[in-house]
Amino acid sequence: MDFDLSENEINRYARHILLREVGGTGQAKLRAARVLIVGAGGLGSPLALYLAAAGVGKIGLVDGDVLELSNLQRQIAHETSRVGTSKVASAAAAMRRINPLVEVCEHNFRLEAGNVAEVIGPYEIICDGTDNFATRFLLADACVAAKKTLVTAAVLRFEGQLSTFKPHADPTGPCYRCLYPEPPPDGLVPSCSEAGVLGAVTGVMGTLQATEVLKEICGIGAGMSGWLLVWDALAAEFRKIRLRKDPSCRVCG
Repeated sequence: MDFDLSENEINRYARHILLREVGGTGQAKLRAARVLIVGAGGLGSPLALYLAAAGVGKIGLVDGDVLELSNLQRQIAHETSRVGTSKVASAAAAMRRINPLVEVCEHNFRLEAGNVAEVIGPYEIICDGTDNFATRFLLADACVAAKKTLVTAAVLRFEGQLSTFKPHADPTGPCYRCLYPEPPPDGLVPSCSEAGVLGAVTGVMGTLQATEVLKEICGIGAGMSGWLLVWDALAAEFRKIRLRKDPSCRVCG
């Protein structure tokens, strides 16, 4: 890979380049990477800002919502003056202010069965920062079909979860439906708007999600395929749970 970085890039990414595990080669991989973020909210905000700051070359943002005042308690890519405007446009503007060297592609609409394959097609790694099960399962199934790596996080109240699903690259690795075969019945799991969420919890989980994406791109460290990371903020406790591939899974089995 050509890792001929400009003087501007060397200065901007100096702290990455100093890392033996990253260096100029890893930074060039980040520049060449294409990552899609679905959801520009509590998880997507820190995720998008850190990926932009890291120099990921092409970042897509998908979200059809407009910014509300209640979002600002946790969705740090946005600001009060943008209430009532597109979340995608707001987050994209923040990303470009942080790093004008990255390409930000705005997809200002909801992900649906009719567009999901086309939307994820140009990207290598897909990040799930959604807040509803319909979109989460739709995206997970589409990633298996398209052989895309999915890095997903979820939060509720004081707890967060994180995992990476890539059964196309990890023969023993599960897909999302190996963990959750079907969406829960309506009303069984409350949303953040119903149960609440500590704003900083979304920041921690979105940042962990960004870290896993950067590791996947650079090919460094231990990945999260086959593992579920659970964080209990009130107990200040992390747990890693081993996940197994379901041989009878109707999506990846």
